[in-house]
Amino acid sequence: MLVLLTECLGETVWAEDWPQWRGPSRNGYAVSTNRVLSALPAAPKLVWKIPVGAGLASPVIAGGKVFYNDNQQGKETLHALDAGNGSELWRCSIDDVFRDEQGPTGPRCTPLVDADRVYAQSGKGELRCVAVADGHVLWRANFTNDFAAAFEGEDTPIPGAAEHGYTAAPVIEGDRLFACAGGTNGAGVVCFEKQTGRLLWRSQNDRASYAAPIIATVAGTKQLICFSVEGLLGLALEDGARLWRSPLKTPYGRNCTTPIVIGDLVIVGSYRAGLAGTRVSREGDTFKAERIWVNKEATINFSSPVAVGRSVFGLGSGRQLLCVDAETGRTTWAQKNYASTAAEMAFASFLVLGGNMLVSLDDGQVALVAADPTTFREIGRVKLCGPNWCSPAYADGRLLIRDGLKESGDLYCFELVP
Repeated sequence: MLVLLTECLGETVWAEDWPQWRGPSRNGYAVSTNRVLSALPAAPKLVWKIPVGAGLASPVIAGGKVFYNDNQQGKETLHALDAGNGSELWRCSIDDVFRDEQGPTGPRCTPLVDADRVYAQSGKGELRCVAVADGHVLWRANFTNDFAAAFEGEDTPIPGAAEHGYTAAPVIEGDRLFACAGGTNGAGVVCFEKQTGRLLWRSQNDRASYAAPIIATVAGTKQLICFSVEGLLGLALEDGARLWRSPLKTPYGRNCTTPIVIGDLVIVGSYRAGLAGTRVSREGDTFKAERIWVNKEATINFSSPVAVGRSVFGLGSGRQLLCVDAETGRTTWAQKNYASTAAEMAFASFLVLGGNMLVSLDDGQVALVAADPTTFREIGRVKLCGPNWCSPAYADGRLLIRDGLKESGDLYCFELVP
């Protein structure tokens, strides 16, 4: 559990976790209710800082430990740190480093912590379950060898993970772990018994994109929702049966955003297709998925948006910070040139903190923005680190953020709320 760094008889007391991609509920929401950030300090306290190898994966925190992936001498490596002071507890090599036209940038998939186990997935599709205590490997699977997934890397015409690597973090529900393996022989999505690695089911022929799957209840049914190269789909948790599908294809398979669920509406964004809202309904045993709007103005690339109330906030084309009405798909406001890098590669990460959002920008600045559907209002801004495409972790008033893109950088722990 993360950081309420409160000294008690010389020991650190941890009150909260951020154990997976986009937080405890995989929606970008912080769990804290009594340490919500209402303003940004002019000079946040640096609790600790350590050098890390290249990597684009986000850090996570659970049980008083920080976990992160990086490139260590050509190997994608999982590290465990003491969350109080950043000292390393152990490290575990996962796979050879992934390469594409950007070079050997290191791991791109965020680890997932569940009780006494942590799950790490490499850019090449190697999935390993290791012990939280000491990093020893408990079980493993490989998407290429075990499920005949197409993988080439480098510069390939095959869209999705086959080109830029496996970035979609697996998700857990109950005693099961679900992963987008990308096998086109009926193993597009696979389900494992999380403790043993035993394969429980495989389903569909969907190629893996870059979007992480989620567990959500839509049309009265809890299900696995995936955004693959072929489009958006819902699968039964028990056996992987397809409940519904909404096709959405683009030439390069750049379907990157984690799905957002608001009631029975599922929202995803694609660089070529725009932001799309799909209504899922059910009559008897039959599900129906109907795309009710598409916003071409909100061509979100690889920055997953968040939902606050009935509004969606994200980074659209032209580096615009956008607010979109979830019911109509209409853009209610847009703030131009919000990110700093070139429009196509611009990035921002969003954390929801009560009625505000912490927006981590690609130049190392962090802004606090009101989650106001009527107008843009920035409450504060501070520079914390160097350029990055990192989605930070937040709990108990502290922020974990890393920098470095193609090369090594640093991992920082800042105190934002004393």
